[in-house]
This record gives sequence, C-alpha cells and structure tokens, in this order.
Amino acid sequence: MTCAELVELVTAYLEGALDPDTEQRFVEHLALCDGCDIYVEQMRRTIAEVGEVEPESLSATTRDRLLDAFRTFPRD
Repeated sequence: MTCAELVELVTAYLEGALDPDTEQRFVEHLALCDGCDIYVEQMRRTIAEVGEVEPESLSATTRDRLLDAFRTFPRD
C-alpha cells in the first residue's frame, strides 16, 4: 500500500469499514511508515476533538466558514 492509498482509506479504517485484506495491508503500512502512523493518529485526535464541539457553541461566522469549507472541499 502506498501513502496516497492509505490517505484515501483512513476514514474507512477508523470506522472499521475496510475488508480484512485491505485492513491488513493498511496496518502493515502503518508499521513501516512513521509519517502515515503520525497522520492516522492526527486524524483520530481531530475526529475526537471535533466530536466534542457542541454546534450551539459555534458563532454564526465560524459555523458558516466551516460549512463553506466543506462545500468547497475537493471530492476527487
């Protein structure tokens, strides 16, 4: 598995949605690649932190900026 492939699959990995073969290749890559291991850990932390944010705690400006960012995010 390449680093680019891992990046494409990280969400599925974190959700436990990879098939067993792909998950094994993913984990094997993590064991060999410090950069990807760090990336996956950053994604775990980001998801955990964002999950703690209460929508009501965001200002209207911040909420609108986040929504705009997600709307314009490339979907290749």
